[in-house]
Amino acid sequence: MLDLVDSHCHLDFPDFEGQSAEIVARARAAGVRRMVTICTRLRSEPEVRALAEAHDGVFYAAGTHPMNAADEPLATVDELLALTKHPKFVGIGETGLDYHYTSESKDVQKESLRIHIAAARKSGLPLIIHARAADEDMAEILSEEFRNGAYSCVMHCFSSGPELARAALDLGFYLSMSGIATFKKSQALRDIFAAAPLDRVLVETDSPYLAPVPHRGKRNEPAFVAHTAATGADIFGLSPEEFADATTANFERLFSKVVDG
Repeated sequence: MLDLVDSHCHLDFPDFEGQSAEIVARARAAGVRRMVTICTRLRSEPEVRALAEAHDGVFYAAGTHPMNAADEPLATVDELLALTKHPKFVGIGETGLDYHYTSESKDVQKESLRIHIAAARKSGLPLIIHARAADEDMAEILSEEFRNGAYSCVMHCFSSGPELARAALDLGFYLSMSGIATFKKSQALRDIFAAAPLDRVLVETDSPYLAPVPHRGKRNEPAFVAHTAATGADIFGLSPEEFADATTANFERLFSKVVDG
């Protein structure tokens, strides 16, 4: 049996309504013992928290997704820090920059990102970053803020270019592999992961989105992280068990509250 973690999923999304028990059971049957469900609007935090409280092995994080930044009140550092008191709250975000869909709100996205970084720095919990079509600004802000004070971070669902990957890795951050890495046309992305240190790689689904091959085009769910992990094992020349053990150890190092709690 593999020992896997889905480091990023969205169990509160409508695609999973009323099915959380079945989703978690299928994940466990696939060797996914733990998962982190992500809140993308702070007003949804109570519902996401309730899912984590209802299921062993389910933890949660919360923040304002960059695509929601213009539509939601700006989070405050104190507001985010208050959430960290919950024993199953393990990360700050997701936050970040998305210029593919919402470039018109880039200024408020940057402001929101810096608030989340401050909360991650003060809490000691990892920052969870969404980055799309914003590589240069993302690298600049992450590096600038790191010089103001260290913090930990994962580049969730990493699908950006090699320059942002290198900038993140140079800061000691982690890259998370999603189902995109299994797609036929994603060789350039697989090459980026192959060049990364194994001890800086996580796996995730970002479910219900981005289902890996052989489920591409269908609703994704945490159990399917096993398929992404199989691709990861091939990339690094490891057995599935070795890759699962490595990425789970990486998760426990980054999301240390999961272990400490």
